[in-house]
Amino acid sequence: MNWPGMSGGGSTKLEALEELRKGLDRLKAAKQTLPRPGTRVPIEFAARDRVDQHPKLAKDFIQRVLGVECAWISDESSLWDFHGDETNDRLNEKICQIYGVDVSDISSGKLADIFDRITKSPVTEDLPRDH
Repeated sequence: MNWPGMSGGGSTKLEALEELRKGLDRLKAAKQTLPRPGTRVPIEFAARDRVDQHPKLAKDFIQRVLGVECAWISDESSLWDFHGDETNDRLNEKICQIYGVDVSDISSGKLADIFDRITKSPVTEDLPRDH
């Protein structure tokens, strides 16, 4: 209760418990001490340092590629967070059509890596200027 990220899912109860155990192991590895169950734990957001280097591109990308008006993204956000497909192919193709940049080799789908790739490529008219 009140522990962010503490959930597990699976096809069976055993699979769900195993996912829950893995989540607890990750939480233990990231923290020095764990809070007492039931206590309030403040929400911690992932860093946005890299994403914040591309504010106009991020806004344009969210709207044109991800197809949503707005979204909170971090340096850990990925294409995988925005669809249920088995691959990122559909969004990779959309990125290539809109920005003229192939990002299909970025298997993590991390948006910060994609933004860096787009801004380092030859600039097209469709690229929003951040500077």
